[in-house]
Amino acid sequence: MIGTGYVGLVSGACFSDFGHEVVCVDKDSRKIELLHQNVMPIYEPGLAELVANNVRAGRLSFTTDLAEGVKDADAVFIAVGTPSRRGDGHADLSYVFAAAREIAENLTRPSVIVTKSTVPVGTGDEVERIIAEVAPDSGAKVVSNPEFLREGAAIEDFKRPDRVVLGTDDEGARQVMRDIYRPLSLNQSAPLLFVGRRTSELIKYAANAFLAVKITFINEIADLCEQVGADVQEVSRGIGMDNRIGSKFLHAGPGYGGSCFPKDTLALMKTAADNETPLRIVEATVQVNDARKRAMGRKVIKAMGGDVRGKTVGILGLTFKPNTDDMRDAPSLAIIAALQDAGATVKAYDPEGFEQARPLLTNVEFSESAYAAADGTDAVVIVTEWDAFRALDLGRIAASMKAPLLVDLRNIYPPAEAARAGLKLVGVGKPAKL
Repeated sequence: MIGTGYVGLVSGACFSDFGHEVVCVDKDSRKIELLHQNVMPIYEPGLAELVANNVRAGRLSFTTDLAEGVKDADAVFIAVGTPSRRGDGHADLSYVFAAAREIAENLTRPSVIVTKSTVPVGTGDEVERIIAEVAPDSGAKVVSNPEFLREGAAIEDFKRPDRVVLGTDDEGARQVMRDIYRPLSLNQSAPLLFVGRRTSELIKYAANAFLAVKITFINEIADLCEQVGADVQEVSRGIGMDNRIGSKFLHAGPGYGGSCFPKDTLALMKTAADNETPLRIVEATVQVNDARKRAMGRKVIKAMGGDVRGKTVGILGLTFKPNTDDMRDAPSLAIIAALQDAGATVKAYDPEGFEQARPLLTNVEFSESAYAAADGTDAVVIVTEWDAFRALDLGRIAASMKAPLLVDLRNIYPPAEAARAGLKLVGVGKPAKL
């Protein structure tokens, strides 16, 4: 497993838990050193225990030496980063191609080279070309196997997937991949979907783009609900009961963020434009989502009377979603910036995100608890729906605030509960009378 970031580490740990012998490789010697001490570079529930168990069992190991990882491997997974490239928004594939070249230089047998990283259509063709150029007699085959892991639920997603997409037309490579994923059939009828390699690469982008569209759609419906006196949660429930639509990803909020949706929608747009088939719906989704995050800051300012200069706002939740420490494109960043630009002082609390948040935020007071973040504020804003925020003592929060205003951007609390605690509640997509 080349790369011990989010995808590589979770995938490697889960494969080893299936009983496979896995070597995780990373050039970052400090990261490997910490992994040897069972210190995880990311926060993911259950991951530290999974890694420790499989290291102890001798199935999982870590090294900076790619040759050691590739030696005698039946399959080599490329799980390096593909960030958005500066300047044009395309996926930066330099890490993928560098890994492919180094793998080819160290092959000792006809391995299957698997792209696990999220890569644009045609990347597998280039990886195959690199392998053929560097090691023309290796007999290696290149397969696309995109990941569909949700941060915060990645282990469960890996072990009980909706589907496993495998892109190859080579029967030998197909059999290797069947053998690797065979343990899934112990949990369920393993949903292995074999398609062409380019089709596999596009499936990942199309899936993420569709989910991003769904989130953005319900967020725009939430704005309409506020204007016409409807309740977006009831609208979501009503349309989600239609099994053609489904209830998932229909929760109105401050916009999507994270490591996947923002960069994947952008990369898909660039691929489409390069092929003269622009994706207008995806383009609109990206524009609306980008604008929404800062608009949520203006929503807070409006709820506070339109002027926040000299006032203090408590932010609950910094990461883009719960059960992760990922701050990439988190809505909290734009919301806090909008509040600070308007003259507000910001206090913040997050159960896991402080270490990642500190380099990204300036002049923010980091609090040790949700109650400390609320103390002495003119408003409290729930940005991320951590479980720790679902059963707060609202009376205690109200009593500690200068002005009892709760802006709930995740619609966690019903208006009656907030009112009983003495709080004025402003939600997302709620009638003004609420």
